[in-house]
Amino acid sequence: MKQRIITALILAPLVILGIFELSLPMFVVAVAAIMLIGYWEWTQFVESKSRALALIPALAVSALSLAFIPFDSGSLNLVLEPHYLILAIGCVWWVSASALAITYPKSSSLWQHSTLLRHAFGVLTLLPFFWSVLLLRAEGIETEPYHGAKLVLYVCLIVWAADSGAYFAGKSMGKRKMAPNVSPNKTIEGLVGGIITAILVGWGASTWFDIEFSSPQVMIVITLITVVISVLGDLVESMFKRVSGIKDSSNIIPGHGGVLDRIDSLTAAFPVFAFLYFIL
Repeated sequence: MKQRIITALILAPLVILGIFELSLPMFVVAVAAIMLIGYWEWTQFVESKSRALALIPALAVSALSLAFIPFDSGSLNLVLEPHYLILAIGCVWWVSASALAITYPKSSSLWQHSTLLRHAFGVLTLLPFFWSVLLLRAEGIETEPYHGAKLVLYVCLIVWAADSGAYFAGKSMGKRKMAPNVSPNKTIEGLVGGIITAILVGWGASTWFDIEFSSPQVMIVITLITVVISVLGDLVESMFKRVSGIKDSSNIIPGHGGVLDRIDSLTAAFPVFAFLYFIL
């Protein structure tokens, strides 16, 4: 626990600094690097004889997305039809993946023995995450350079708040298990505690950052849906690790495991938040 806290205290300021101070091109590079590490860790879930070969399909699909979807600052700031499409795909995936996690182990028979589906699941997890982070960071960048950075940090804050609120509420009051076959420690009471904490933090952050939603009710609805999906996103990665017999996706982050272990909730939260934010 001590190492975990020390690492978090070092990484959190670096992440915030990167969100606000990196230029958009460098921010794209940084998020792409996170996605690539995530893809490498995901190759364990594919269970291929060669992890290098297992990496190729995800890299190919990601390269094609960069070839056909505009990612210059002007296009990202406009949010074009291809951007909405990939965000929508991400939302559909996370609703479907959440259903797989909740119904595990019965659902595992649908995908456990399919290498193609395991490859697809990795792309669906990380590619919409990549694009959603970029779209949020570029929002309003031509008139207000830090507006998009505030949006990105907002999502991080409500997810981190939900994780903390769920942990303490679950420890003190947790009785009803959410998905005992996937993650025995997660409870309904913890989820409720996480949602309440996230909404309070979201309310304060939106006021402090001057993030405008169409109404307070819309802010609550978007935050609520994002947080629920983020919690289920954590369950989804736990499901994949359980099927593959893996405890942590890697040991690249001392005390925390791998990149996927740290961004599992965020990979679900960002596409859902971005889609809802842009359409509402």
